[in-house]
Amino acid sequence: MRVDKIALNGFRNYEWETVSFGPGTNVISGPNAQGKTNLLEAVYMLSCGRSFRTRFDRELVGFDFSEADLLAEIYSHERQQTINIRLRPGQTKRITVNSVKKTATELSELINVVLFCPDDLNLIKEGAAVRRRLLDNAISQIRPRYAEILSDFNRLYEHKTRILRDWREKPSLLDTLDEFSDGMCRASAQLIRYRAAFTARLNEAAPPIHRDFSGEGEQLDIRYKTVSTVRDPFASAKEIYYDLCDHQEKHRQAELDSSQCLSGAHKDDLEIYINGRAARSFASQGQTRTAALSLKLAEREIFLAETGEYPILLLDDVLSELDSRRQEFVLNRIGGGQTLITCCEDDDISARTGGKVLFIDKGRIR
Repeated sequence: MRVDKIALNGFRNYEWETVSFGPGTNVISGPNAQGKTNLLEAVYMLSCGRSFRTRFDRELVGFDFSEADLLAEIYSHERQQTINIRLRPGQTKRITVNSVKKTATELSELINVVLFCPDDLNLIKEGAAVRRRLLDNAISQIRPRYAEILSDFNRLYEHKTRILRDWREKPSLLDTLDEFSDGMCRASAQLIRYRAAFTARLNEAAPPIHRDFSGEGEQLDIRYKTVSTVRDPFASAKEIYYDLCDHQEKHRQAELDSSQCLSGAHKDDLEIYINGRAARSFASQGQTRTAALSLKLAEREIFLAETGEYPILLLDDVLSELDSRRQEFVLNRIGGGQTLITCCEDDDISARTGGKVLFIDKGRIR
């Protein structure tokens, strides 16, 4: 799968620009704050229907524009296809594929992306939310049903959080608390099964990459962690649901006292170990960066196994954060699919990859 051409109208700092990409490596160069990441953001939206930088579509519409329009020609599933995304503040985004209306979750059935940005280098050391986001973004693309369940869960979580926050001023809110708790348990049971299965695949794909990457025979181990009462995250959704209900019942009073949701899939985490030691506590900066890169490259391999095609790899200024050895390792592993790499104008990435070079200056591409 690949993006052959994309036209942007009123998107971020692009007034009207059209760019064609090569099927292999594409190096997007230019000074800072000129629109390099904005271009990757537009490509990311072709798969997810949303930004990786903001929750609000209105922020994607450029100043002095009433709407933004993305029009892309892609090649996927052995055919050319056209994706159009129109953003109008205050209105639901309009998505069409070959002029047929689609939902955001349906885009992932056409095209997949793996994004790696500087913030991802910290995913080993950061809090659990960063690692859950890795799971959510990846699974949503290969299992559209997961994205729907996650959306339902987030809605239930927000409602329950408001109840726990406001019930003292309005005690009648407690009348619906158990209903939302039950809904969260049901949604969590399904999310946990998906996450456990994907983590198992990560733990197969990432360790060999990490061993090659580290050059020191280090052993990477990835484990899925959920609430303590879940005996088997690979069990049926019904069994997990009952385990979650047990956890919810035990923590109900604590939730009321703390005004926080203490039970559910929002407490999940990935535990990363290097040579048997918790990477978050004991790994060096170099080890954590190697582990993070290994996870992202493993995600790419999983997508390949799932769809038979490499996903589009988006590397947003990440190479400048790596030493030369790690840069070379990444560059040697990105063959076989389309890659978009952003870098500063004085970097030598284009010479090292032999890829197509695009230069961006003030929202103009040449």
